[in-house]
Amino acid sequence: MFTAPYPPYDPTDPNGFSYTTVVHRWPVIITGVIDRMHRLSHDLYLEMTAPEVEAELKELLNLKIEEAKGIIGKISRLKYEMGRDYVMEPISDDGEPAEAYNSELNRLAGEAKNTWFTAPWLFAEYRLLRSYFTQTTQWVSFDPFASQKAETFKQSGKAIYQIATTMHELQEEHAKIDTNSDNLGVLFKEMIQMCLWGNATDLSLLTHLSSSDIEHLQTVGKDAQAARAEFILRDDQEKVWTHVNSLSGGRIDFVLDNGLFTDLVFADFLVTYTPHVSSVVFHPKLFPWFVSDVTPSDFAETIQSLLDPAFLPPTDGMNLDHLQVMIRRWEKYINDGVFSLSVPAATPLGGKSEEAQRLAGFWTSPAPYWNMEVLASDLYKGLKGSDLVIFKYLLGSTNLTLVAFSYRKLTGDVKWPAWTPFSTALGPLAGSFPLLSLRTNKADVVVGVEREIAEKLDKEGSKWRVDGR
Repeated sequence: MFTAPYPPYDPTDPNGFSYTTVVHRWPVIITGVIDRMHRLSHDLYLEMTAPEVEAELKELLNLKIEEAKGIIGKISRLKYEMGRDYVMEPISDDGEPAEAYNSELNRLAGEAKNTWFTAPWLFAEYRLLRSYFTQTTQWVSFDPFASQKAETFKQSGKAIYQIATTMHELQEEHAKIDTNSDNLGVLFKEMIQMCLWGNATDLSLLTHLSSSDIEHLQTVGKDAQAARAEFILRDDQEKVWTHVNSLSGGRIDFVLDNGLFTDLVFADFLVTYTPHVSSVVFHPKLFPWFVSDVTPSDFAETIQSLLDPAFLPPTDGMNLDHLQVMIRRWEKYINDGVFSLSVPAATPLGGKSEEAQRLAGFWTSPAPYWNMEVLASDLYKGLKGSDLVIFKYLLGSTNLTLVAFSYRKLTGDVKWPAWTPFSTALGPLAGSFPLLSLRTNKADVVVGVEREIAEKLDKEGSKWRVDGR
C-alpha cells in the first residue's frame, strides 16, 4: 500500500479549507437534508390521514413516517456532534460494506485523530449519512439529494437547449468537419472546455456553424482558447488531442462525479463526430457523496427527464426537436452498447450485489485511488483496457457543497508542493492507463503547477486553490 511522503492537510487549521468545510459547509448541507425529510414527512402525513386511504396503506405510510422521524433524529444529532468536534461514530452493520471505514476509523483513533475536526478530510466524508437510511425498510433506496440534483439540472435548461442545437448543427456540417483534422481538433478542445467549465462556458463559438464559420474555426478557436488561458494553470489539451487522434475505434471511460449531461455531450461528440472512439463506459457512484454524485438511477433518469418536454419546457429560442433528436441518439447508443454503465443499469442505491461492489464500490471507499490495484483489482484491470480514463470534479458550478472529491482521492489530499508532477502525486496509479483530469480548483490540494506561478499566486494572497476560477 502506497504512503505519500507528505502529511494530509491539517483539518484543525482555521485557515484551511477542510476546516471551513466541517464548520460552515457541512452543517448547511445537513440542515437541507433535515428540512427535506420534514417536508416529506408532512406530505406523507397528509396522504395517510386522507379519508379514502385504505388501512393497509395507512399502516405502511405510518411506518414510513416513523422511520423518517428516526432518520431526522440521527441527522440532527450528527449535526450537533459535528459542530462540537465529537468522536466520529462507526458505521453500523447495515447490509452494505462498512469494514474499510470502521477499520480506518479504528486506526485514526489510535492516533487521536478520530473526531470531526481532527480526522483527515478525505476520510471524514465517509458514508455515515447513508447508513441512517440503510437501517430502515422504507427509505433504503432514498437519495436525500435527488430533488436538489433535479432542481439544479432544471436551472441549466437554457444551456442544455443551446448545446443540443450546437450538436444538431455539428451534424449538418459533419462531412466538412470530418475531412479536416485541424478543425476537428479545435472542436475537441472546445468540448473539453465545456466539460471543464460546464454551464459557465461560452458556447457561442459552437453555435450557428455556417460553412464560413467552419473554415475559420481553427483561428477563432485559438482566439477563444487564448482568452481563457489566464484562468488555466495546467493545460494538456494538445497532448490529449494527439492521443485521441491516434486512436481508431477506441474506448473512453468517464469516472462520474457530477455534471452528467456535459459528460454525455462530450461522449456523443467523440462517438458521433470523430472516427477515433467507438464506445464509452460511464462509472457511477453506488450512493451519493454530499449532494450531486451521479448514481446508476441518475443515469437512466437523466435520459428520461430530457425526453419529457414538461421537465425542461422550451421557451423562445429553444428548439425541442434538437434536444429530443440528441437524446434519442443517446438512447440508441445505450441500447446498442455504445454507451454503457460499469455496473448493471438497474443497480439500486448502495449496490449490495457482489458485482456492483467489485466494479464500483471502490469509488465510495475511504481509500485514495493510488491503492486501486491492491484494493479493487477487477476495477483496475478493467480500466487498463481503456484508451483514456477521464476524471471530473465539480465542473462549472458555483455550488461549493461538493469539493473536488475525486481529485483529492487521486492525489491523496496530502500537502504536495503545488509544483509536484501530477504523475508523482498519482503514486502507483501513474502509468496504469491514459488518464485525463479535468478540474476547477475548489480544494487546497493542487499539483502540476509551475513553481514560479504557484508561489506568485500564494504571495498575492488570493484564494486560487479554492475559489473555482
